[in-house]
Amino acid sequence: MKFSFLTLVFLIILCGVSRAQSPPQRNPDISNKALITKSTPSINADTFKNQAADAALHKLADDYYAWRNENYPVRSSDAGLHTWDNRLTDYSPAKIVERAQHVRSLLDKVRATKTDTYPKDARIDWILFRAKLENVDFENRILKFEQTNPQVYVRECTDAIFSLLKKEYDTPRKRALAATERLKQMPALLRQGLSNLQKPVKLYARLAIQSARSIDSLLNKSLMELDVDLAPNEHDDLVKARDSALVALHGYADELEKRLPRMVDFAPMGEANYNYYLKHVLLLPFTAAEVEMIGRTELARYRALEALLPDPKLADPDPKRAAHIPPDQQSFLKAYENREAEMISFLKEHNLVTLPDYLGAFQIRQLPEAFKPTSPGGFMNPPGVYDKDPTGFYFIPTYNPESKNFYIRAAIEDPRPILGHEGIPGHFLQLSIANHLSDEIRRQHEDTVFIEGWALYGEEMLMRTGLYPNNSAAQGQILRLSRYRAARIGVDVNLHTGRWSFEQAVKYFMDAGGLDREAAEGEAAGAASEPTQKISYIIGKWQIMNLLGHYKDRQGGNFRLGQFHDDLIKNGSLPVSVIEWILLDDPTSLQQAIK
Repeated sequence: MKFSFLTLVFLIILCGVSRAQSPPQRNPDISNKALITKSTPSINADTFKNQAADAALHKLADDYYAWRNENYPVRSSDAGLHTWDNRLTDYSPAKIVERAQHVRSLLDKVRATKTDTYPKDARIDWILFRAKLENVDFENRILKFEQTNPQVYVRECTDAIFSLLKKEYDTPRKRALAATERLKQMPALLRQGLSNLQKPVKLYARLAIQSARSIDSLLNKSLMELDVDLAPNEHDDLVKARDSALVALHGYADELEKRLPRMVDFAPMGEANYNYYLKHVLLLPFTAAEVEMIGRTELARYRALEALLPDPKLADPDPKRAAHIPPDQQSFLKAYENREAEMISFLKEHNLVTLPDYLGAFQIRQLPEAFKPTSPGGFMNPPGVYDKDPTGFYFIPTYNPESKNFYIRAAIEDPRPILGHEGIPGHFLQLSIANHLSDEIRRQHEDTVFIEGWALYGEEMLMRTGLYPNNSAAQGQILRLSRYRAARIGVDVNLHTGRWSFEQAVKYFMDAGGLDREAAEGEAAGAASEPTQKISYIIGKWQIMNLLGHYKDRQGGNFRLGQFHDDLIKNGSLPVSVIEWILLDDPTSLQQAIK
């Protein structure tokens, strides 16, 4: 296509406005094959075409994010966008098909884009956006959770309310009114869910039943704390809607229980699909077999390192060794939170990472019972990508000093290893920085392998740089946490490629990972519910360690560990294969992933 002079001028202006917030650095291109090819920058028609195409890609991506946000209102609320707080997702069959077709059409358009002459930054954005769409398309084509996973509909209900409660983004009254509207829609949503579930999986159904029967405290207690400024009729409306929702949720669980004998135990995606996901979505340069090999290698290493401790029992947390056992839940939460200041001081004193001024507070809260079946250790809730409030939370299980749960025992004895993973320098810091990227495609990318890899890397990095003394409980925890994260790989790969049953996965977590039965069952359930998520920790850490070595060699005498950390996490939550291209000008891993 030819461009007139005036059109070219207009495109220059358009691109300048459209990308005014883009990162100021533009890295030089290097030669590569196929999708990654060398382009010579010059002020000519091709340059203008590339700028226009880059602007068009970002417009396409912006339109997609807007479409996604409106079509998944609960997800939007959770991410800090409260435009549709009174709505639930439409799971009617026609809408499910319409959404899938929209994503597929968009993916086909992005795939068809010719990027051979794109500058490096533009090509990276194209690859990232394509992977984002590949993820959604894979879920639609292969996983089909709306038909197979009853947790989809329970989670829609729990998240619908939880996303309105976790932050005080508006007045209690307005949040309560939004909750009322969502509660009113839940009975119909759950009826639709039962109709959609044509091929439900027994494992998923059991987890959904547990969650549905555990939601009472969320609706009866947590939700009702918003009932402070409601008019009498508004209060009555909320209570009526809440009670109807609870009846519907318990009825949903009862109906699932009746159907259990007719359900398949588990439905693995198969090795070919697993490999496709690794390459096209996660941009990993590995096959399932190679991922499993890394897991077995790391598992062997950390089991041996446990054995090499002067007292190997330190790898198994024991509250009785703690200097102080908190008397109650609130004391436990406070003690947990107080250790963060100590860790921040250590990071600053050793120049290990830069903490930005915009970083908010990091708080510890109790895990709602409805989330316990698949999150036995709790979960991190960082600031959402649209959040105005920079506060982040880590939700931990209910305190019980007699608990056999690994995470509770570890948190009582020394909370710092888990705190470093979830807070600073882990998830809270990294995701807060990612939320401030100016390139929207990169800001929206949420690569779980990098996210979890960074947090796990941080655990051992703090140990290696001297935060924990030798032969300490914290040091033992670090080794056990890496050991069972390595065990997660074997579980994830073998479950989803069809080699193992769920019970085999539980036993592997206990025997190889060193977990108690309760934690092992929760871990296996989480692995089954979120394919490939459990490989993220060790694979991401392994990739970061590999990158660290190459980075150090390149820097030579100028190497500083803190600078590496800053350079690494300033890119957001991108696949390490992409970050290697950005930091080292080495596209080898990315080539292997997308060839």
